Amino acid sequence: MNPQELAQKKLVEIISHYDKPSGLRNVLFGFFFLVLLFAVYAFVTQMVKGQIVTGMRDYVVWGIYDVNFIFFIGISYAGAMISGILHLLHVEWRKPIIRIAEMITVISVFIGPVYVLISMGRIDRFFNIFTHGRIQSPIVWDVLAIVTYLACSILFLYLALIRDYALLRDNSELKISKWRRFVYTKLAATYINHPKQKKLLGRSLTIMSALIIPLAILVHSVLAWIFGMTIRPGWHSTIFAPYFVVAAVFSGTAVLIIAMWIFRKYYHLEEYITEKHFKYIGTILLVLAGLYGYFTFAEYLTVWYGSETWELEVIYKLFDFNSYGFWFYLAAFIGVLAPIIFTGFPFLRNINTITIGSVIAVVCMWIKRYLIVIPTLETPLLPLQDTRPEYAHYTATWVEWALTAGGMATFCLFFMIFLKFMPIIPVADITEVSDAKKEIISGKL
Repeated sequence: MNPQELAQKKLVEIISHYDKPSGLRNVLFGFFFLVLLFAVYAFVTQMVKGQIVTGMRDYVVWGIYDVNFIFFIGISYAGAMISGILHLLHVEWRKPIIRIAEMITVISVFIGPVYVLISMGRIDRFFNIFTHGRIQSPIVWDVLAIVTYLACSILFLYLALIRDYALLRDNSELKISKWRRFVYTKLAATYINHPKQKKLLGRSLTIMSALIIPLAILVHSVLAWIFGMTIRPGWHSTIFAPYFVVAAVFSGTAVLIIAMWIFRKYYHLEEYITEKHFKYIGTILLVLAGLYGYFTFAEYLTVWYGSETWELEVIYKLFDFNSYGFWFYLAAFIGVLAPIIFTGFPFLRNINTITIGSVIAVVCMWIKRYLIVIPTLETPLLPLQDTRPEYAHYTATWVEWALTAGGMATFCLFFMIFLKFMPIIPVADITEVSDAKKEIISGKL
């Protein structure tokens, strides 16, 4: 069987796993869609009544909208860093999971910036950033970096999909509607698996891999500088850029593991996404958890030792169980130790425990983003006198929680829709590896 025939056979096998009708999938799609509709209702409520329906006030001008923005931009690193680095290093075991990582990147970068628009209050003035923005502002840097990052992420995913789109275009066994085949034909362009085309496509992916890694680092560094360049307790720190980058890759890797577990379990992809992949990505998670724990310790140790009055005000709130103590210890200790324990000890390390550690890490990293934003804003250098408690202390309202749930639901809906138009496993790459192995065994290489 030649490589093209093998690829077509594998394609039919993989597509058959998740293209057949499923009652559970329909129920989940309906549930996520209803959550999204409720979020739209919350958004309309906020647009009509104004920011008064949120918990944001004079002190806390940023709320969980900005927490969600940081979170989604962070998990987008799963594709940018992991797929980019592993592609440049020519690591073969990455291929079954690389499509999931790339999809996480694109979907997250779409959703994250929406929360900034919602937080602005005057969405109609968004384009003023491009027409009247001051280049001296880190916010303008962030907008430019994210737009560039999004464009490169989409291009990187598309280049990786071209060969599979060509397989879908040419496959006669799959029952594909005319309009879908038309879409695949357009997306595959003129690709016919010619050696020169393969070489040019491989070179393009290498260039994009080398480009997207520094772009990803730049995006989260600029985001960190928006915090670090302000004279606010808890934020004014030179360590924030590398701290944010490590935290982003940590949370993104954890989301990748969770996605791998879901797709493997639900679509029966055990042949392609194996325990080996979980252990390899789990090892990356272990290293990142250690790095993140070190940065967290270094950040709070230097602030505590410096004994600056307003910095200590934030520290005391984080350590106090009557304030944010429970959430701080959960995020700073459990969120770091759980992934290390589940992935570091061989007798505990398996697919399910690695996934459990990843779930804990993702939840704790969202909490950590909340603790970065809210306690600092509740502790200004120039506090207002005789202000009402609800103006000084932040509590998210149902509108904010509804829009947060809407973002999570949109993340899942995008995945379900994407699966209708692309194979979750990069078939062309998988079959190429299989064919190469056969040639090695037969003595042709």
